[in-house]
Amino acid sequence: MAGRPLLIGDKRVVTRATQRVLNPFDGTLVGEACLGGQAEVELAVDAASRAFARTRRQPAHERAALLQRAAELIRAHAPELAALVTAECGKPIVLAEAEVQRCALTFSLAAAECLVAAPLAVNMGASPAGQGADGTFSRVPLGVVLAITPFNFPLNLVAHKLAPALATGCTVVLKPSPRTPLSALRLTELLLEAGLPPGQVNCVVFDPALIPALLADPRVRMVSFTGSAAVGWPLKGQAVKQRVVLELGGNAAAVVHRDADLARAVPQIAASAFGFAGQTCISLQRVFVHREIAADFQRALLDHLREKVRQGDPRDRAVLVGPVIDAAARDRILAWVDEALKAGAHLLTPLRVGRDDTVLPPIVLKGMPAGVRLSCEEVFGPVLSLESYDDFDAALARVNDSAFGLQACVFTRDLALARRAGRELEAGAVIVNAATSFRLENMPYGGVKDSGFGREGVRFAMEDMTELRGWVLAAD
Repeated sequence: MAGRPLLIGDKRVVTRATQRVLNPFDGTLVGEACLGGQAEVELAVDAASRAFARTRRQPAHERAALLQRAAELIRAHAPELAALVTAECGKPIVLAEAEVQRCALTFSLAAAECLVAAPLAVNMGASPAGQGADGTFSRVPLGVVLAITPFNFPLNLVAHKLAPALATGCTVVLKPSPRTPLSALRLTELLLEAGLPPGQVNCVVFDPALIPALLADPRVRMVSFTGSAAVGWPLKGQAVKQRVVLELGGNAAAVVHRDADLARAVPQIAASAFGFAGQTCISLQRVFVHREIAADFQRALLDHLREKVRQGDPRDRAVLVGPVIDAAARDRILAWVDEALKAGAHLLTPLRVGRDDTVLPPIVLKGMPAGVRLSCEEVFGPVLSLESYDDFDAALARVNDSAFGLQACVFTRDLALARRAGRELEAGAVIVNAATSFRLENMPYGGVKDSGFGREGVRFAMEDMTELRGWVLAAD
C-alpha cells in the first residue's frame, strides 16, 4: 500500500518510509502515511518561509474567502472525514461527526475574525512629546508556526492551529500525530482545493527527534503544541527564541453540591468521563459529591451507566465508549486501576476485559487513596473516582490539590457558591451546571499550572500568532 503523500509547498511528496495507521478497535490497517525525514522537514520550513513573503501581505478579504471555502469543503466531505476519524482513533461515529462540524465551524469563525480586526488608536497627545502626532498600533503576523497536534482530535485540534494561522497570514509546518496522520493530510488536501497559497501549510509526519533542529532555525517564530505535559514543558525549554503556546493535560474535577439537579448532572458527568473512552484533556476524572446526596448520586450514576452508556464498536451509532488508542494505553490504565485497588480503593463497576480487547468498560472507583497515580495524574481513559465532602470550600481545595488546572466544573443552584468557585478554583475555565468537557471554538481555552501556557480559541490564537507594530506620524 502506497503511503498518503506529505504536503510540502504545492507538491504532494512521496517518501520511501511510511507510517502504518491501525484501527484501534480491531487492529485492521486503515492506511499508511509517508514519513518525512530531515530533508522533508527542511523543505517544509523553506516552503513556509518563502510563502510568508506573500501571505503576510494577503488582504483580509482574501483570507476570509479562503477560510470560508475551506469550511464549506469540510462540510461537503463530512461523511468521509467522520469515517476516517473513527477508523484512525476509534472515536465513536456520533462524536466523530460532531468533530467534523466543529472543525468546519473553527474555519468559519476564523473567516469572520479576520474581517473585524482593527488598528488600535493611541492618544499621542497624552504626552507633551506627542502633541500633534498621530499613532496607531496594529497586529502583524509572526511568520512560520510549528504546529504539533495529538491523536484524540485529529481534525479539530489541527483546525485550531491552521485556521488562526490562515486568518493572520502566518505559515505553518504541521506535525500531526503519527497515530492519526491521515485526517490531517486529508484536511490539507481540502485546503489546497479551497485555494491555499502554496507553502502556507506544510503537513509532514516526522520523528519527534527532529524537533530540536526545527527550534534552532530562526525562521520558526512560534510553537503551538497540544499534547502531554511530559513532552510540552521540555519543548518550551528548548524553544528559546520562539513564542510558545502549550495545551497540555488535566485530571479534571467536578463538585456536585447538595442542591444540584442530579437529572442534569449525572448524564453530563457520565458523557464527560466515559465518552470516547475518556481520551480528552478535559475529561472528568474526579467527582466530589456532597455527603447528603452522595448515595443518591452514586446510585443514579451506576444506573445510568447500566441503562444508557454502551461500549464497543465505534461505528455503532449507539456506542459512547469505544476503544482506547492502543494496547499499551489499555495496559497502563489497568495497571493504574490495579495500583489504586491494592492501595484501598473500591471498584463500583464490573471490570472484565479480554486479553486482546482495547475497549474498556466505564470504571468507577470510590475511596481513592492519596498519592496513587489515578488521584494525581492524567489517566486519559474511562476512569472516574467518587469522593464525598461536607464543606464546599474544602471541596474546592480538594479540586485544587492537583498539579493540573485545565477546566473544572460545579453543579449547584446557588449563584453565590458558583461565583465563589469561579474565584477560587485554579483552572483555565470554571463551568457551572455543565461538565468540564464543555468547550466552544471561540472561547479562550487553556490551563494553568501543569496544564499549559497561553490560550487557544480562534481569536486568542490569532493574537498569539501576531505581534503589535506601531505606526507613528510625527507632528510637523
